Amino acid sequence: MLTSDQPAPDSRRSWLLLATLVVGYMGVYLCRKNLSVAVPLLRAEFHATKEEIGRVASAGTLAYAVGKMVLCPLVDRFGGRRGFVTSLTAVTLFGLAGAFAPSLGLLALLYAGNRFAAAPSWASMIKQIPPWFGPKNEGFAMALLSLSYVFGGVAAVAFAGQVAETGGQSWRLVMGVPAGVMAALLGLCWLVLPRSRPAAAGPGSGHQGFSWLLVRELLAVRSFWIICALSFTLTLLRETFNDWTVDFIKTEGGTGLSTRVAAFLSTPFDLCGAAGILLMGILISRLPARARAGLLAGSLGLLVLTLLALPHLLPLGLGAIVPAVGLIGLLSLGPYSLLAGYFAVELRGPACAGTVAGIVDSVGYLAGILAGSAFGWLLDHGGYTLGFHVLAGLSLVATGLALFLEIHPRLVSAPPHEHSAS
Repeated sequence: MLTSDQPAPDSRRSWLLLATLVVGYMGVYLCRKNLSVAVPLLRAEFHATKEEIGRVASAGTLAYAVGKMVLCPLVDRFGGRRGFVTSLTAVTLFGLAGAFAPSLGLLALLYAGNRFAAAPSWASMIKQIPPWFGPKNEGFAMALLSLSYVFGGVAAVAFAGQVAETGGQSWRLVMGVPAGVMAALLGLCWLVLPRSRPAAAGPGSGHQGFSWLLVRELLAVRSFWIICALSFTLTLLRETFNDWTVDFIKTEGGTGLSTRVAAFLSTPFDLCGAAGILLMGILISRLPARARAGLLAGSLGLLVLTLLALPHLLPLGLGAIVPAVGLIGLLSLGPYSLLAGYFAVELRGPACAGTVAGIVDSVGYLAGILAGSAFGWLLDHGGYTLGFHVLAGLSLVATGLALFLEIHPRLVSAPPHEHSAS
């Protein structure tokens, strides 16, 4: 039974609310991935090495991982809408403050605050989805939700690149202007998203919010460990391409290639990743457990081959490099999108989805810290060839683990165990 302002499952309003979440989360990325465009500008401004700039990204990723572990269980306790609106508000404030940072160290601190504030926003969305959609559409709805960070990444890089071009290559404008857009999207989410929660009913309501019993149960499930290991590898790869693709393309393109053009040429990673996410979303809820494992392993195996081949494409120029970057997005973002999304709901039901998604994402983003300073260190010592070979080795391990993943589809989508207004 739904309260008055909740939509009927699979109704037109359900899809409208889903679109609102997608647009709101895109705003989070406007205030996050703009850093990748600011990287070459920050290097010039502060005369910093790639490793030093990477520390800003690493500080943000560490804060994000801690926030996932600390804040996401609160989403199960207080509700999805409240968590989402609160998170977006704090992201807006930290984004604006970052534009006025007087030093690289303070920028790292404010960017870390931005990422910490954004940590519960994904779990807050996942928490709201199950009561809006039935089992038939839930996997596809989760895939569409995952497009928020894909298109958010594309929009963030394109928008920040344009801001850099028109703003005299000012890193302050690149970091600050997106927060103004985020403020407008925050207002939209505040007005549109339902203020009440679904009534508790049905199976899957055995836990409410965080509990140590839930953690002990998860530690006894083999698939949970595999999902965490996959999250470790795929988040590291995704964060690496988020942080360094613009710099990689600009490095290979030479001094004549502008930051704006390099930012534009980096977008196939996200655009092709969107196709992979949609394909996984369509297939995953229609496949038996063993076929799911084969689908994931096949995608990751092709990813290994592409990463190994990428350094050998460098002599062929950007005409070969850019499509290869797109293929990496296609093969990696599809499996990645399932881990703290669809699988987080399937593993222990919607009532605990925030906690499970938070733990899985937290493990991933602890690995993602390496995408900043550690990957920058690799680049300073062995270039992008060494970096891509390391990523290929990690992806090979993930391919083997994916073969043992087994999560059986639920026949009934259990509604969250929620009572009070959000």
